Formats: sequence, C-alpha cells, structure tokens
Amino acid sequence: MLTLYPHNQAAYERAARMLARSKRAAVIHPTGTGKSYIAFRLCEEHPSARVLWLSPSEHIFRMQLRAAEKDGFSAHNITFMTYARLAFLTEEEGAALAPDYIVLDEFHRAGAQEWGRHVLALLRRCAGVPVLGLTATNIRYLDNQRDMAEELFGGNVASRMTLGEAIARGILSAPVYVTALYDCGKELAKYKRLVRSARSQEVRDAGEKYLQALRRALEKADGLDVIFQRHLRPDGKYLVFCAGRADMEELLNEADAMFGGVNGQRRIYRVFSEDARAEKTLDAFACDHAAGLKLLYCIDMLNEGIHVADVDGVILFRPTVSPIIYKQQIGRALTAGGRGKTPVILDIVNNFENLYSIGAIEEEMNAAVGYYRMTGENSLIVSERFRIIDEVRECRALFNALEDTLAASWDLMYAHARAYYEEHGDLDVPQRYKTAEGYSLGSWISTQRSVRSGSAAGVLTKERIAALDAIGMEWSDRRALAFERGFAAAEKYVRAHGDLDVPARFVDEDGYPLGTWLANLRRQRTTGVCTGSLTEERVRRLTALGMIWDKNDYLFERNFAAAEAYFRAHGDLNVPVRFRTADGINLGAWLHDVRRRKGALREEQAARLTAIGMEWRGSFERGFAEGLAALGKYRAQYGSVTVPYAYVAPEGFRLGAWLASKRTGGGKKLSPAQKKALADMGVLFERTDGWEEKFRLAEAYFREHGNLNIPKAYCTAGGVRLGQWLAVQRRKCRDGTLSQDKLSRLASIGFTGGEGASLIHLKRIY
Repeated sequence: MLTLYPHNQAAYERAARMLARSKRAAVIHPTGTGKSYIAFRLCEEHPSARVLWLSPSEHIFRMQLRAAEKDGFSAHNITFMTYARLAFLTEEEGAALAPDYIVLDEFHRAGAQEWGRHVLALLRRCAGVPVLGLTATNIRYLDNQRDMAEELFGGNVASRMTLGEAIARGILSAPVYVTALYDCGKELAKYKRLVRSARSQEVRDAGEKYLQALRRALEKADGLDVIFQRHLRPDGKYLVFCAGRADMEELLNEADAMFGGVNGQRRIYRVFSEDARAEKTLDAFACDHAAGLKLLYCIDMLNEGIHVADVDGVILFRPTVSPIIYKQQIGRALTAGGRGKTPVILDIVNNFENLYSIGAIEEEMNAAVGYYRMTGENSLIVSERFRIIDEVRECRALFNALEDTLAASWDLMYAHARAYYEEHGDLDVPQRYKTAEGYSLGSWISTQRSVRSGSAAGVLTKERIAALDAIGMEWSDRRALAFERGFAAAEKYVRAHGDLDVPARFVDEDGYPLGTWLANLRRQRTTGVCTGSLTEERVRRLTALGMIWDKNDYLFERNFAAAEAYFRAHGDLNVPVRFRTADGINLGAWLHDVRRRKGALREEQAARLTAIGMEWRGSFERGFAEGLAALGKYRAQYGSVTVPYAYVAPEGFRLGAWLASKRTGGGKKLSPAQKKALADMGVLFERTDGWEEKFRLAEAYFREHGNLNIPKAYCTAGGVRLGQWLAVQRRKCRDGTLSQDKLSRLASIGFTGGEGASLIHLKRIY
C-alpha cells in the first residue's frame, strides 16, 4: 500500500470522513506536495470500486501514475478521461461509466465554460456518487474571482494549505529567491523620451541626472551570465519559463552567452503545449542524470499538474499577473520530501512586484508560523523565512526616483487632459495630437492606458485613476475595443451553437470575421507574436467562454469520438475515404490523413486509435495484405496460383485482377518484401505460356475422368474456361495451325481433333 506523507495522510483521513458524510471533499494543497497520492489512496482503499478520474491532460495523469506505480500502486480500478474527452461522450457512453467514485484533478479547470458544463452534467447524472477534488488553487482570479471549491464542492474542503505554510512546515523546501533584470534597453529608451519631452527645465535636469546614474548603475551591475554563474549549479537541472515562441527562440540564441560561465557542457530541451513531441521531451529531460547543465525551456506546459522530479530551480523570463500561474511556476522548484535541498528561483522579470508576489508568500509563512505558535505546535515550524537576494537593488531605487521626478510632469499632462475634456467633452484624443504648447497629449493618454493594463511600466495610483475617471477617461484603447468586439461575437456564437468550434472562414450575420479572429488569437498565443493584445486576463476570459486554444487536440477528440462510434457499429476502422458521419464529420478523410501523419500524433493518441482497431498501413499496404491472404486461400484450395483475371474470391475480393496488376511490369510497384512474399507463393513475374497452364488443367481433368469430353461452357473450379480452350484447340487442329508438338501432347491425353480435322496432322501423331 502507498505510504503517504503525514500531511497527506491527515488530509486523506479528513477527506474520507467528509466523503462518507456529504459525498463531496476538496483538497487544496500547493504544487509539489504529492496530493495526487491522496486520490490514489482512495483507489487502494476501495479496490473493487470503479473510479472515474478526470484531469486536464492524459500526460499529467500518466506522470502522476508512473510515480505511484514505482511505490507499488495498481490502477486496475481507474477509468481515466480528460475533461476534453468528457465533452464528447454520448448519452449512452456517459451512462455506461457508472462510477462509484469520481476524482476531479486540477478541479479549478472545471470552471471553464465548455468543460464545466459537461462536468456539471456528469455530477447531475451521478448524483450521490462521492467526488474528491484536487487543486493547488480553487480561485479563478481572472474569472471574477470564482471559488470552484464553493461551486463544485459546496465549500466542503477537507484540507487547505498555502504555499507559504508548506514552506514553513518544511513540506516544501525553502528556496533562495534571486531578482535580476534582463534587457533594460527598451525601458531606458522610454524614460529618455519622457525626460526629454518634459516641458519643465527643472524636471528635465533632475530626470537627466537620474538617467545618467541609472546608466552607470546598470553598467556596474552584474550581467545575467555572472548572476547565473553565481547561483546555478554546473550539473543542475533548471526550468526556463518563456512568454512565447519568439521569446523562447531569442533566449535560446543567447544561451551560450548566458550559461557559458556555468558549464560549457549543457543539454537544452524545449517544450510547448501544442508540440506532439512534448511528452518524449519531458521524459528525456526527467531521465537526464548525466553530468552537465540541463535546461528545459517551456511555454504553457509546466504550469500545472506536471511535476518534474530533481529540478534544482526555475528561471522566470515570463511576466505574469496571474497568481495561479506564478505560484505554479515557482512551485516547479519545490518538492515534498526534498529536505536538505535548497532550490533557486531566479526572477528575471520582477514577478515579485506583480499581483501575487513573493512578499505575499512571506505573509503566508508568517501567518502559518504565528498560528502554530499560538496553538503550541512549534514543532511543526521548520522554516520561518527564506533568502531573497536582490541583485538589482540600486537600479530599482533609481528607477523609482526617476518615476517620482516625472510625477510632476504627470500632473502637468493631467492639467492639459482636463483642459481638453472641458473643451471637447471627452478624452477621445487622437494618438498624434499635441497641445498648443507642443505637449504630446494623445501619446500620454495612450501611455496611461498601457500602464494600467500592465503592458507598460509606470506609476498609476488609485488617486490618479480616479482623477482620470472624473474627466471621462476611456481605459479601453483601440486594441481593447477590437478585442471586446470579437469577444462579443464569440459570446453570441456560443449562445447559438453551444461551443466555440468556429469554422476558419466563418463570418457572422453582422459581417464580423469571427473564424479569422479566433485563428489569429491561437497563432498569437502559440508564436508569442503580437501578444500585447492577448493579455492573461483576456486569455482567462476566452478560456472560460470555451476557447479552443489547441485546435488539433480538440479536433482529435471530436473525430476520435466518431471513430469510436464507427468501431462499435462495424467492428473495425476500415472507413471509406469519402465516408461522412450523420453529423457531418469527414471521418474517412480524417483517418486517411492521420495514417499519413502518424508522427504528428502524441503517443497516447496513437495508442487510443490502435486500441479501437486503427490500421496504420496505407491503402496499398492494406490491399496487398488482403490480396496475399486471398491468394493463399486460393492456392490451398486449387493447388495453383494461376488465377483467371475475372476470378473473384468468395469474400468479394477481385483476386484475378489484383494479381494481374501486381505482376504488371515485373512487379515494379512492389517493395522487395512484397515481391518476395508473392514469389514464395509461386507467383512468376515473367510472362508465362498460357497454353502450358491450360494444358496442365486439361491433363489433370483427363487423369481424373479418363477422357476430355468437356462441354464448351465448362469452367474449372478456379474459373478457367477449359471447355472453350479445348474448342479453340480443335479448331486450330482442323485448320492446320496447331503445332505438331502441341498436337502430340494433346493426343497423349485423349484429345481428338474432331470431325473435319486435318488427316495430315492426325497421322503425324501416330
């Protein structure tokens, strides 16, 4: 039986009591604390029960299961399914599940509109079935702060633990948190423009002074190469979180310069959520224990569920305002049971100043420490704090001083904005608009929007926001308005169709190209290009609406459901290429395409298709196998592979025509192995004497019947028109065109030329 850590054992016991009492229990523990073992223990304790396990991805579950199996766990009573797969179950399939227990892993994901709808339908259908939920965070921060523990479990939380508490108790190792800066050139250029555009000489002089000091401080500050050399182990294993594909490529190009001082021997892996090879890459990285530095560059792949063991730290190049993603990313470096190991978190983009900060984790630690001291449980306290190393403290202080200096300029620009509002009645200021005094008011208004949205650095206090609101500030810029228009069209489509599976060329009744808009958003998220318009808040809103970010994965699940239904109905997947299901899915074409591009599938997808009878060979290979089998039956029955062209096997296979086509050109269209298989059967690829083959059949008939009194319409069992052939031989005998040799051989088996036959020919025989 699995051995649980004490904190998980206590959580399991409370969850078991809660399930027995109220049928709902949620466990909210941080990433890396081993909470999946709580659900595995539930499966062990009820070996005869059917457990339905739902998770965002099969890979998450397989990695969790792999770890548990090493400890002797058996998943014999688990039926696994992704939330996406659940959405494609038929009523009959859903009813057939009939689970005794349900596990909702990463249950906050069930708040997404499409997945959530089907999860709720499952729970209604399985009313009374105990449901255990696991997650690191139950709050959907960018989805109106929805509490999924309340929505799905009625507030029945069996165990709740914060990341700070887990560190304080020593369940997760206390990290070293290092802050640094990367590529400050753009920020310096922006502040340079702001300083030079200031109309006050006093502001310009003070700003220039701080700019010069900031340049000197940055020149003296250690570069990332030195910082990495200082804090990374030469043989360590690290995750590098990137914002997008373009960002990843840029960082990969700079890998030698950044990490060369750590270790000249290093291996680099890359993985992103849409990559079919992601599972193999993760496995290769996890199993890499050789000497040298190991770096795994990630995009949207290791945020949740998947935990790579033996990671020495994470490097955050991805800015984020999502506390969920932030906690999940730094949690990759923290592992239960890892005492004695000090992971490092290198924050290269100042995530500690975002919505959820390292300071907040410190507050969680302080709260936990205070609680245990108050209750007299001092023995549970292992760590009261962790080290924060600020490599850019001086630079940050100068940035703040520069911001304060430019604040006077903000007040001046606000006065011009107020004057514009009083004159025009709004703040719809053109981007290039300048005041009579030459101030770039349009650009300033745009900057305020960017600062508030988090896409540009700056100071925008609540007081400043209120002051701008008072003069009619519209915070949505043109890109934001464009997004809202697209989002409204998407909402309308969902209301009409129930999903966001929008055809690429779909244009709604108002003329809005919704299909193109959604395709562009997918491309932006995948490539990282133009992501300024695709903020994390917008990603969350779209996801909650049912956005299909990975179209390939969605299409696979939809088409697989159709393939599974076909297999149940027909017993195979021999689907004609032109076959279309009743609901319009081009199943035949999809299977044909999947066969050609098997390498583009993930391993678990290919395995699922194989399990329902997928034949991976192409049509030519499958046709050859069918023909070879039919030829073997023919030879066993007739003792020959001389098949008439018109012969059709009892199963309907046109064996004669097939064999003739394979012999065409000496078998040039065949592979060496295929040609050898036919040759081993006795097939000759050189042109043979048809007369000789027919003679042998006549000879066999004579031996069996003692004569050649064969009606003209007679055919052999193999379909050879032997009677017609003998009639032709008699005609040739009569008109003298049959050779002496052939005539002699025919006479030896009772052949007579018939009435009117050439006497000369017949005499020659005797």
